[in-house]
Amino acid sequence: MSNVLRKATNKPVDGFVRTIDKSKIPTCNILGVNIAAINMEWLVDYINKNIKSLAGDYICVSNVHTTVISYEESDYCTVQNGGIMAIPDGGPLSTVGKKRGYKKMCRTTGPDLMGEIFKISPEKGYSHYFYGSTEETLQKLNGKLIEKFPGLKIAGMYSPPFRPMTNEEDETIIRVINDTKPDFIWVGLGAPKQEKWMAEHQGKVNGLMVGVGAGFDYYAENIQRAPKWMQKSNLEWVYRLLQDPKRLYSRYFKTNTKFLWLVTRGK
Repeated sequence: MSNVLRKATNKPVDGFVRTIDKSKIPTCNILGVNIAAINMEWLVDYINKNIKSLAGDYICVSNVHTTVISYEESDYCTVQNGGIMAIPDGGPLSTVGKKRGYKKMCRTTGPDLMGEIFKISPEKGYSHYFYGSTEETLQKLNGKLIEKFPGLKIAGMYSPPFRPMTNEEDETIIRVINDTKPDFIWVGLGAPKQEKWMAEHQGKVNGLMVGVGAGFDYYAENIQRAPKWMQKSNLEWVYRLLQDPKRLYSRYFKTNTKFLWLVTRGK
């Protein structure tokens, strides 16, 4: 059994024990992943009501790509299902959910969730730690967030090395994060790396981890989000593809095609 699988399923780890009942979160099983059958209003309200109890746990921001990987790799599927929930970042996931009877299920993207939480953070007193990306992007992100969300409390930022971290380095960053006492730990490592990182640190960090992929780049304004009409039409992936065709073409072609094939076959 892999370390990721073991750490994702055994609790408590370092004293942060889950006290939330996951059975109260409506889910739609898509290719083995229990996707939360929710909308943004429900999600923000849920987080606000339970933020202290969610410390040490994580939320996966799931899309077609991560769902297909989960279907192919059982360990990663365990990671996706091992957090407090996996939210439907990808439009096709919420579309499938609605067809299966979850009429209120809507796309809830990582960047949108970040924005909703940032807006209410000064009033709620929430603090934020950002783990991932590059030093340059984090510097830009810090400036843009302060400018766009006055009063936002940034507890800290860390750009991990582009290599496996030693146990000593990992223990150090855990102490640093916990010393800052963040309510939210935004993880921008890209899938599937960020989900595996969160599973490995479940119960070790004192804050709610959320894997947001390109969210850091959006708020640092390294890349632009698609127009609203494309987002609402589940076409944001097309806009992203046009911005980064070399990296995304193969991924989208393979996973999107396989997703449609599997769902059509009733998987």
